[in-house]
Amino acid sequence: MPEQQPWDDPTGNGAISGAGAGGAMDLAVNEGTTLERTPGGPEGTGPAGKPRSLWSDAWRDLRRNPVFIVSGLVILFLVIISIWPSLIADQDPLNCDLAKAQEGSQPGHPFGFDGQGCDVYTRTVYGARTSVTVGVLSTLGVSLLGGVLGGLAGFFGRGWDAVLSRITDVFFGIPVVLGGLVFLSVVTSSTVWPVIGFIVLLGWPQIARIARGSVITAKQNDYVQAARALGASNPRMMLRHIMPNAIAPVIVVATIALGTYISLEATLSYLGVGLKPPAVSWGIDISAASQYVRNAPHMLLWPAGALAVTVLAFIMLGDAVRDALDPKLR
Repeated sequence: MPEQQPWDDPTGNGAISGAGAGGAMDLAVNEGTTLERTPGGPEGTGPAGKPRSLWSDAWRDLRRNPVFIVSGLVILFLVIISIWPSLIADQDPLNCDLAKAQEGSQPGHPFGFDGQGCDVYTRTVYGARTSVTVGVLSTLGVSLLGGVLGGLAGFFGRGWDAVLSRITDVFFGIPVVLGGLVFLSVVTSSTVWPVIGFIVLLGWPQIARIARGSVITAKQNDYVQAARALGASNPRMMLRHIMPNAIAPVIVVATIALGTYISLEATLSYLGVGLKPPAVSWGIDISAASQYVRNAPHMLLWPAGALAVTVLAFIMLGDAVRDALDPKLR
């Protein structure tokens, strides 16, 4: 019987009992196969040991953040009642009875009545539709306009950058409330579109500056320089390499600004230049209730409380998103 050699496998399953070049290679293959079959890798990696992206890490952190969960639930509730207010309010917000003006809580009317005899609960519920619509559409418009202009200025620089910088300086010098009084005082429409257009007109410079700085930082990275050296076109570099790595600060600022735009709409409506009756808005109701605050404080309490909770929820959501997307906090 021949003597067994060190490199022979007595078990017959490919294991290595001795050291050598062939053994090391087989061992590496076996270890690689084991890692590929592992459903999860070490920290910082996903399935099959692949590194996780910034977005997957951010989503994992957001799911563990109680601030994000609470604010997300509040915003989800606001969105649902904005789309289907009749789910929790079965009355007409414009159906008023002067005989019940300024009366307090009654069965079927938990928030009482306002100065015109309208149900405060119903108007508070329907007012969420206006605030959420103005906030979301204004944020989308501001992000799109400011992101595109700021991204182009940061990518091309020179003349684009100089012109954008001077234009943003002009818009930053316009007081928001004063601009709203001048711009919206000549508008007679009672829809949300003039207010949205005004917010987009004065809100895009902030997003443009954020986008410009992010693009300038991203285009200096090695992978962008390598793509340019390989002959990648400007649109391809912007869409494939720069935008995915420069959009995170824009998302954070836009999320926080959404709550600011909601409060701005309420402020302009309170001053009488934003939304106008018969539109239903928290700002309109707060303005109407301010003269009855001593005799009927419930008229002011509920719409003002709903506005405060909504703005706070969006600001908390923006803070949570900022913490999740900031790599310095990891």
